[in-house]
Amino acid sequence: MTTYVQAGVSGVMIGGLYAVMALGLASLGLYGVISYSAKQRTREIGVRVALGASERDVMGLILGQGLAVALAGIGLGLAGAVAMSRVVSAFLVGVSATAPITFAGVPALLLAVAIVASFVPARRASRVDPVDALRDG
Repeated sequence: MTTYVQAGVSGVMIGGLYAVMALGLASLGLYGVISYSAKQRTREIGVRVALGASERDVMGLILGQGLAVALAGIGLGLAGAVAMSRVVSAFLVGVSATAPITFAGVPALLLAVAIVASFVPARRASRVDPVDALRDG
């Protein structure tokens, strides 16, 4: 009996480690996409700042872009999770496949990770000097 419990605990630990690694890779991927997109839009951001856009406006623009990508992914993921819940329910013991805490907690965590991953590129974009952005363009 002890062997089965130890195997179950180590399986859960490995699954948790994979989940943390997947979350880290997803946040790095989102950071890379948003950072690249903000870098490609340096001239546009420079023009916006030159015409009077504040740092807050530019940050809102870049954060909004990151959140749009994240919300689209969360929506597709939730749709896929609901569609696959019957298949997965055969493998779950003592837990509902449609547990409300899971369907609310995981998207909230992913949204928080998306905000953090989008913040650095947004902050960098908000500090663009319009003269340098238009000259380097």
